Amino acid sequence: METFIKFFTQISISDIPLVGGKNASLGEMYNELSLEGVRVPNGFATTARAFWLFLRENELEDPLRSLLKELDRTTFNNLSEIGLKARTLILQGVFSEEFSKAIIEAYNKLGDKKDIEVAVRSSATAEDLPSASFAGQHETYLNIQGTQALLLAVKKCFASLYTNRAIKYREDKGFLHHEIALSVGVQKMVRSDKGCSGVGFTLEPESGFKDIIHLSGVWGLGENIVQGMVNPDEFLVFKPTLKKEKNAIVQKKLGDKALTMIYAESNGHSSTVNIDTKLSKQEEYVLTDKEVLTLATWALAIEEHYKKPMDIEWAKDGITNELFITQARPETVHHAKAEHIYYEYKLKEKSNVLAFGSAIGNKIAVGTARLLSSPLEASRLKKGDIIITDTTSPDWDPLLKNAGAIVTNRGGRTSHAAIVARELGVPAVVGTNTATNAIKDGDLITISCAEGKTGFVYSGKLDFDTVKIDFSTFKLPNTEAKFILSDPEKAFQYSFYPNNGIGLLRMEFIITHTIKIHPMALIKFDEIKDLSVKNHIKELTRNYADKESYFIDRLAQGIGTMAAAFYPKEVIVRMSDFKTNEYANLLGGTQFEPNEENPMLGFRGASRYYSPLYKDGFLLECKAIKKVREEMGLENVKVMIPFCRTITEAEKVIDVMSANGLKQAENGLEIYMMVEIPSNVILAEEFAELFDGFSIGSNDLTQLTLGIDRDSELMAPIFNENDAAVKQMIEMVILKARKTQTKIGLCGQAPSDFPQFASFLVNAGINSISFNPDALLNGIKNINKAEEKNRKKFSEKIKN
Repeated sequence: METFIKFFTQISISDIPLVGGKNASLGEMYNELSLEGVRVPNGFATTARAFWLFLRENELEDPLRSLLKELDRTTFNNLSEIGLKARTLILQGVFSEEFSKAIIEAYNKLGDKKDIEVAVRSSATAEDLPSASFAGQHETYLNIQGTQALLLAVKKCFASLYTNRAIKYREDKGFLHHEIALSVGVQKMVRSDKGCSGVGFTLEPESGFKDIIHLSGVWGLGENIVQGMVNPDEFLVFKPTLKKEKNAIVQKKLGDKALTMIYAESNGHSSTVNIDTKLSKQEEYVLTDKEVLTLATWALAIEEHYKKPMDIEWAKDGITNELFITQARPETVHHAKAEHIYYEYKLKEKSNVLAFGSAIGNKIAVGTARLLSSPLEASRLKKGDIIITDTTSPDWDPLLKNAGAIVTNRGGRTSHAAIVARELGVPAVVGTNTATNAIKDGDLITISCAEGKTGFVYSGKLDFDTVKIDFSTFKLPNTEAKFILSDPEKAFQYSFYPNNGIGLLRMEFIITHTIKIHPMALIKFDEIKDLSVKNHIKELTRNYADKESYFIDRLAQGIGTMAAAFYPKEVIVRMSDFKTNEYANLLGGTQFEPNEENPMLGFRGASRYYSPLYKDGFLLECKAIKKVREEMGLENVKVMIPFCRTITEAEKVIDVMSANGLKQAENGLEIYMMVEIPSNVILAEEFAELFDGFSIGSNDLTQLTLGIDRDSELMAPIFNENDAAVKQMIEMVILKARKTQTKIGLCGQAPSDFPQFASFLVNAGINSISFNPDALLNGIKNINKAEEKNRKKFSEKIKN
């Protein structure tokens, strides 16, 4: 029997030549990781020797070789014909009595002599290598029951070694067809048709950021994720704090999950059907937080066991409510990338947005839109055309190799289109819902995945820049170089830049773009007078038990994502600094904001935090920070108070924060103050007794030193951070900070635009300078020049 069959208990990862990569991995996990709690359904595998014996006994080796010699390797026009003939040859073959008996005996042993339901999976002997995953190239048959149905499914798996896509994949990867054997794995069935299922990566799939576990899931069978039939739920889990047993889920995204794939009645044969998901189930996450953390813990254990990033598949049995890992293979996209080389793409212009969805990759592409409904339309696609379609499956693979970009109506970041796009290195926009209706065949369009997690399809040909950046050439200076950031979508991408963390994280962007609602409108929801506003807030907060939790959770996820991206470097979060006119623009804001003649100098910053008009809103901000630091475990987050006018105000704010659960020094919490008012400079030594650090806000300090409204176009020519009075204020506060041994940085554009300004700050003894992303690299160069100049001066001084 062992000639033909190996049970998982007999298999390890060293058995890839015997049972293929997929089955070898299942056996390895079943035997080595069960003690760590990782659940893998038991099963057995047919051997490569069984496959070779089947070919020999049916005299198929020479006919298959001859057939593959006829393949047109230039245009692949006869690929479908060759593939069909090869599969027909195998399906016409007959299993030996000995092989059939071995399969039946193993099946009876697995099911304790009962006709249990099993999953029948193909596993090629070259499969799941770090450079080639073979994902989706061969067939899987689910919910197979009974010996005759099982024998047929095994033969169909053998035949799937010659699917059109598998043949093309081996050609592209340089594998010799006659050297690859097909093993078949037979596993106890996980009834995810009655539960849920999904996939996971042990890194962030777009950027390759290694400290994130990305999980996605749908109701029912996972094929809907692979084929991009639905937009799944997505979860990001941060490894370092997961290891500390924190609630390390830094981001959650609710997908529509519009369809649920279940089994159809099929007399023992594999048959599935998609049904509409009930609205109540669409609005529910497929996994609880506890289940997300369990799967993430397993994924981490698998990665640590294999010592490489992994691509996993998971399933939850809807009958027993048990979670299982059903596959694990090496991740193939990011493993070989040079981490110090980065290509930055930037649009120089914009046009009408035709569609938008999830961005895959970070590139920009221009090409002709080609609307295709199936792979049978391959002849219509010219190399470099942009495929516009509803969704893709592995049958599309030969076409996708020629696409300049891919756009789909359906699918998430782990759909087939997304995975193939990453592997091919082309941009894709998935889950647009409207692409095939909004884009016309033959249109010239621009695909942009360079603007964060949202990808856009623009009309026409747009001009863009491509810059190759070698981060290994950038040496970080002694003066810390930090980011000014606001958008969580780009955090993982920016984390690869040379940097010392985030010197200014503006939470206003998260509130405006993710939360959208004025915090007081959530707290005093019942008092809202405008019915349309009330209904809009109800819609946005519909998945939360209470309105306040919506604000806390969304803000915490945004901040948590950015804190995770730069962990353990410090991330300084500035508490909200909207002006009253800006707050009024939030949903429900007009009812809770006073009208001011000059909002720039009015009710903003610290004065709001203890005011009866906003202190309850500030409480929500504090709760979000507390959640990030204590629940998520991201203690690298520090907070900063903007526009703090007086010592008394500083004391009030610190007391309010303490009452709100953010006690200075507790769990290492540091509280910084923005230096942007002359009073901050004049009384810097007194403020230093209250705060752990300073950050100079050069825009506001220039405004208030020169008496110029920085938003006034009329006064723009006079607004100048290089003005002698402004520089004297900056130098004064740096000297006072050094005297009190208080950390001090500056946030602003001038150090990157003007080398002499960077030199001035370095000479004054500043600890850090924070830059916008587009200015960071230039800023680092300027700081290094200034430090080198100082070193030369010091060296000459010693000589003399």
